[in-house]
Amino acid sequence: DIKTTAVKKGDEYVINGGKMWTTSGCQADWMCLLANTSEGPPHRNKSLICLPMNLPGIHVAKKIDKLGMRSSDTAQIFFEDVRVPKKNLIGEEGKGFTYQMLQFQEERLWGVATVLTPLETVIQETVDYTRQRKVFDQPVLHNQAVHYRLAELATEVELLRSLLYRTVALYVQGNDATKFASMAKLKAGRLAREVTDSCLQFWGGMGFTSEVLVSRFYRDLRLMSIGGGTDETMLSIICEYMDTLPSK
Repeated sequence: DIKTTAVKKGDEYVINGGKMWTTSGCQADWMCLLANTSEGPPHRNKSLICLPMNLPGIHVAKKIDKLGMRSSDTAQIFFEDVRVPKKNLIGEEGKGFTYQMLQFQEERLWGVATVLTPLETVIQETVDYTRQRKVFDQPVLHNQAVHYRLAELATEVELLRSLLYRTVALYVQGNDATKFASMAKLKAGRLAREVTDSCLQFWGGMGFTSEVLVSRFYRDLRLMSIGGGTDETMLSIICEYMDTLPSK
């Protein structure tokens, strides 16, 4: 629920409010700000504004300490009577929510695409490690529970890739790909958790250290089920397209 307001005064917007979870907020030169520019309905009262970060009244309160994605800074930011020219409006006033929703489809597909290579990598590294790690003079990989599970995970990754390709093809052709993009995003988040958790287990105590890639992916990829729309949001969108949501 967006509380930040941008009120027109002369040739400027005066911005008050704050933002959490601002990616690169500690180092950005400007941000794309979604703010309420009128008192209208929540889907039609928001606008996108290009906001330089060096303006008076912008306070970067803190860098948020995160579980994963620690190489990417995330900031909490407050705005106090920040003045920005009206010409910094992106597109039309009141269309910000619509622009944001359209952008989300590409962001979600990008998220699915970026998770595929890390998942392939963690599976292959787990194959390599369990092949050389021995228990009772036998490679851990020789346990049927291990090599079967890795085969299952590799299969799931390929299914996700196929869903991504199908959705991108639909999107490029100009179709509404919202349902399939939501399905792909949901599956990517859940599979990221499943693959990293299963693989970390096969690394034993080593997997519980910060010295191996699998533990980093276990932390970093957990964001996939939260950022860009939670699993629950994806399920609601899918249900809407399936016409299975209860009427309000």
